[in-house]
Amino acid sequence: MNKAGFSEKPQNSSNDVGDDIPVAVRDTPVSPPKMWLQPRILLIGGVAGFVLLALISGFLFFLTAPKKIVDSQPLVTNSAPTPTTEPSNVNTLLGHLAYPEAPESQLITISANKGFRMRKAAAQKFEEMVAAARSAGVILVPISGFRSVKDQEQLFFNVGAQRNQTPAERAALSAPPGHSEHHTGYAVDVGDGAVPATNLQTNFDKTKAYQWLQANAARFSFEMSFPKDNVQGVSYEPWHWRFVGDRDSLEMFYKARNLKPAKISP
Repeated sequence: MNKAGFSEKPQNSSNDVGDDIPVAVRDTPVSPPKMWLQPRILLIGGVAGFVLLALISGFLFFLTAPKKIVDSQPLVTNSAPTPTTEPSNVNTLLGHLAYPEAPESQLITISANKGFRMRKAAAQKFEEMVAAARSAGVILVPISGFRSVKDQEQLFFNVGAQRNQTPAERAALSAPPGHSEHHTGYAVDVGDGAVPATNLQTNFDKTKAYQWLQANAARFSFEMSFPKDNVQGVSYEPWHWRFVGDRDSLEMFYKARNLKPAKISP
């Protein structure tokens, strides 16, 4: 068997040619007529030419086909970019997300403290929560509600200057203007009326008010914004709670973060 896959006969010096032809025929030289050879040659040449033409056509098609694909690529490249899974509306400053300021028309005062305002839905649920806590012997006191961007500027820059804090140091304790949850009208700072000395202090988590909030706040659609070791790197604030009980508040606090649902044990 040769490389092309055809059988090869063994070459013998004595019987190389015509061993299968009778002697009488073998000894008589036969010269085929020229008229018979010419059509055969023409036929072979025609077939070879056809095959050659087909090969050339196929080769040219092979060369031109990729060119058409390449020419079509700019149309795809110039189209709109494919959206990524990464959120496009994340805007942070020193670890704090940007939040819009609530319209004045959507703010109402909290009956427990007329000096503070929240959005209507949040204020109503907060008052329900205060009443439920009081029936259990716990006094929830609002310390701060809605704050405008202008209010936040004074709190951030003036207090930071008084305490000789850098912006990064100040941001660990208070959000920069335009990046406070209090702008939204959904956030509230809560204290324990029985132990006011713990107001805005981390030891607030030792009070009955905090323990009650941990056990019951979710029933009123409130949650703590900055627990220990939170992903934003903001200092632990057990007194800071936010309302997430309607579509607007839920999207405002969660849409930019791309968080996954919490795992719950069956």
